[in-house]
Amino acid sequence: MVTMDGKWVMEGLDRKDSQRIKSSTELSEYINDIGFLPLFKNNVKGFSVEEMTATDSWWAGKPEEDPWEWREVIAAQGEIAYGKLFSNRAGFISKEWYPYFADYRRDGYDFDSRYEDGLASIRAKKVIDVLTECESLPSNEIKAFAGFGKGGEKGFEGIMSSLQMMTYITVRGFQRRRNKKNEEYGWSVAIYCLSEKLFGEEYVRSAYHLSPEMAKERIIERIINKFPDAAISDIEKNIR
Repeated sequence: MVTMDGKWVMEGLDRKDSQRIKSSTELSEYINDIGFLPLFKNNVKGFSVEEMTATDSWWAGKPEEDPWEWREVIAAQGEIAYGKLFSNRAGFISKEWYPYFADYRRDGYDFDSRYEDGLASIRAKKVIDVLTECESLPSNEIKAFAGFGKGGEKGFEGIMSSLQMMTYITVRGFQRRRNKKNEEYGWSVAIYCLSEKLFGEEYVRSAYHLSPEMAKERIIERIINKFPDAAISDIEKNIR
């Protein structure tokens, strides 16, 4: 994605390209085959939804063709994790590969242990506590219940990104806000849940028997297998 004349221009495929992904179903199948995939172009060539979809399909007013809309469909299905997962940028991780990212990113800690060892902030704990009590919540409600906002805690977006990167929380779906007349308005708001509530505690932690370094190596090997020209340094920038 590049900016030209103040507008985002996607760096994808021509509509006639036989390789392009044409629907949310095809994208889900592709993610499950690859294992994980950033939403936008990065320094590993071809390793993004952007580069596998039609350039003119984004934000064009046709939800069935728009990858930006597909992310909502896929998140709601609950079989693929979506969120800030690659260098604090959006992307997808299949259910198969999520435990490896959890092992690598968490460094063997569940959240309570991380907090007790002084490796997580009280602000992060407040978010986790809210989502522990609820099956799922939209971000604006998490923000309010966890005490962020005017006169309260600061840095809500940063905390949410960090918790997604460490795989403690994930996007469960999207919904639009409603006004006093119960009418929908504005952009969709992400709904979050604890990752263990999406995939199950035992499953999310099923790769804990591996060292974080071993899990990282498996992730890197997977990318090299699918993108053999990728440099290790570029891969590491995306997955850390």
